[in-house]
Amino acid sequence: MDQIDLTEIDRGIIRALQQDCRLPNAQLAERVGMSASACWRRMRLLEEAGVISGYAATVDPDRAGLEFQAIVHVKLARHDRDAVKRVMAELNIRPEVVECYAVTGQYDYHLRVICADMAAYRRFLDDFLFRLPAIESAQTNVVLEAIKRRSVIPV
Repeated sequence: MDQIDLTEIDRGIIRALQQDCRLPNAQLAERVGMSASACWRRMRLLEEAGVISGYAATVDPDRAGLEFQAIVHVKLARHDRDAVKRVMAELNIRPEVVECYAVTGQYDYHLRVICADMAAYRRFLDDFLFRLPAIESAQTNVVLEAIKRRSVIPV
């Protein structure tokens, strides 16, 4: 899908929905200064264009009993297409991996992993990550404290 040019009203809609995705359409329209029907149509266009890709609740991992977080730097031993596809497919189905980025530099991927505790993380490594044949190594940086945790995109 091609990128669309966002208007200031589009940006207002996006900012408001990122603050509260449960905002009723009438209130959203009022905030951005347009009619409810025009706002609804514009919101649907943003969804269809993939600018708005979904709606979700923000969950505090600690309060949900997920007290272990880590940034895991992964290096592949092989970069052939099949090996990379398998790693990506496996990472995508693991609930502990909440974010995965292909990066430049010393490592191939950076993962954000959330688990209940250190024992659960150890099982993730031993029973999953290190069993993938394309994985050469993984370096773990344990998150001591979340200083800034936001899912809001600055539009």
